[in-house]
Amino acid sequence: MDLSLQQIIDGIRPIDRAVVAKAEKRTAQLVMPPRALGRLHAIGERLCGMQGTLRPVIARKAVLVMAGDHGVVAEGVSAFPQEVTGAMIRTFLSGGAGINAIARHVGAEVWVADVGIIPELDAARLKNGNRLLVRKIGRGTRNLARGPAMTREEALKAVLTGFELASSLIRKGVDLLGAGDMGIGNTTPSAAIGAILTGKSIEEMVGRGTGIDDLGLSRKREAIRRGIDLNRPDSGDGMDVLAKIGGFEIGGIAGIVLAGAHHRKPVVVDGFISTAGALIAHSLCPVAAEYVFAGHCSEEPGHRHMLDHLKLAPILDLGMRLGEGAGGALAMCVIEAAVKVMTEVLTFEEARVPDKQQASS
Repeated sequence: MDLSLQQIIDGIRPIDRAVVAKAEKRTAQLVMPPRALGRLHAIGERLCGMQGTLRPVIARKAVLVMAGDHGVVAEGVSAFPQEVTGAMIRTFLSGGAGINAIARHVGAEVWVADVGIIPELDAARLKNGNRLLVRKIGRGTRNLARGPAMTREEALKAVLTGFELASSLIRKGVDLLGAGDMGIGNTTPSAAIGAILTGKSIEEMVGRGTGIDDLGLSRKREAIRRGIDLNRPDSGDGMDVLAKIGGFEIGGIAGIVLAGAHHRKPVVVDGFISTAGALIAHSLCPVAAEYVFAGHCSEEPGHRHMLDHLKLAPILDLGMRLGEGAGGALAMCVIEAAVKVMTEVLTFEEARVPDKQQASS
């Protein structure tokens, strides 16, 4: 049954704090010095709160790469031509991209959703075309520097599409979902969203994306400044922000985050674009961020400001700036390790090892 956005939000509840407290109590009894594995303990305890059990399970993992093109590319904001978006989708499906290599390493499936790229890809003619989910809302957004990127109805459809696709994977048994992206030019709307929703300046938020030079960086900042001044997005209305200065794939990622929270499943966001989607989801439903793990911290300067706004600490910090969901997928290894610590490590009593209190008595 299709749900409205309000029904989705109404169905989201905070993680179970009582279960988290029980998990923390068990952690304190594990056969090691107190919290000797650092943040692994907190990750495991959060998972317990999400799933409502002291024995969380991650049996199946998937990365959902949301793809869309952007009209703002006409402003010269990217080092790569727009045709790369469609070409990279073919590469994802053939298994030859960075996300594919990392996903194979961590045992995660890769699914690609066309929510708004310019070319029309025929899944039946593509290698592994069954992994391409065509839900095109439009053939790229409009140029946010010249007017709204999309209508409010298109923005809502993007969010609901992401929710639908993520919910479908969850219903099929996915326990841990990564949110990836593909779309030439998409660091521009992401930076615009970040500036509006975090309150940081354009200079603090905007980076070089795929590697633009100083002139390109200046054009990018000016395009964002013009788009914000022209469209006047309402920082108190996440859907207004998404519609005026966002992207189809960013809305789709917001839907993935909402789906994770609605179904009480963890979502790992990747870098700058993925976290822009999480910012939109947070603006629509702040509690949704409780179900999000930050896979890593991107080299994009604004990413850390986004994470700080969401009160998320990155699991990894490896200087990555690929996108595609690669950093989030790599972090899945750490999240799985946290589950094993929570469910496989014995307590002092279970191991019959004297603890500190017993040794001193």
